[in-house]
Amino acid sequence: MLAEERFSQILALLAEKRTATVQELCEALNVSESTIRRDLLELDRQGRVNKVHGGATLPSSQFRADEPTMEAKETLAVSQKNTIAKAAAALIQADDFVYLDAGSTTLAVARALLDTRGQDDITIKAALVREMQRLGRAYPDRGYGVRFGDWLYEDAPKPYNSYGNGSAMRVSPAAWLGGDMEEVLHLARLTAEVTHNHPEGIKGAQATAAAIYLARTGHSKADIKAYVEREFGYDLSRTCDKIRPTYHHVESCQETVPQAITAFLESTDFEDALRTAVSLGGDSDTLAAITGSIAEGFYGVPEDLKQECRQRLTPELTEILLAFQNND
Repeated sequence: MLAEERFSQILALLAEKRTATVQELCEALNVSESTIRRDLLELDRQGRVNKVHGGATLPSSQFRADEPTMEAKETLAVSQKNTIAKAAAALIQADDFVYLDAGSTTLAVARALLDTRGQDDITIKAALVREMQRLGRAYPDRGYGVRFGDWLYEDAPKPYNSYGNGSAMRVSPAAWLGGDMEEVLHLARLTAEVTHNHPEGIKGAQATAAAIYLARTGHSKADIKAYVEREFGYDLSRTCDKIRPTYHHVESCQETVPQAITAFLESTDFEDALRTAVSLGGDSDTLAAITGSIAEGFYGVPEDLKQECRQRLTPELTEILLAFQNND
């Protein structure tokens, strides 16, 4: 089979599935692993696929310079979105909980921890609640989960025993402000407990924060893996190639945090970490947020990606980010 024929078949498979492992492509095309890897390298070079650890995905929009802002996106494909929304709504039964992910609370956590650095737990938690509610209300309709969305508008908000992965998604500021592991774990617990006070919700936040702290303080991937397995009991023995075929959309810490950490452990640089996390499927934005927060500590973030992200922040959010960077 000629190379261009293989390329066409690979692209056809990706058009159907959006992601494919090297093993899947070998079986589909009946060629060797080395041939598939060479083909993926060439297609990646041409910009026709994104090569990730163990396979490939279709080119992602998240690194395009011309990706529209959130405000612009809200005006795109409105009719199609309404059709999807109606179909999704028909699946929801009375008393169901619906989780829609978002990462906008991370900067609220950063602001609160900065403002209360060195103060007592009650003061820190009050600031966390205040800033999460303030920014959550200032930026509504950003895909918040149902329970968190209700919590944002409560006059006397209480934690709701969640073990969702939002606690791990927003915890990174604790890992950068903590002076040692003990302080990092303590701050991580506080950031989780204001909403996600279930033991698994707290554990997910602490494991993520610990991994970030170890990454940013010069520890090896082997050190990070050993610490997380020993202290939190997560199984990090499965590779991404083993996880990917059966992974599904799930929002719990216990079924997101280990997978996100594994994606970091198998990565070669910051962008590869994000691509590998997304390639797992499931709750991919949360996976990438958790993986990326660890990868930032280990690799740093490429300047072009920093600039692209900063362009999408409002002046208020930019001010919080800069204040945090100047004080960590």
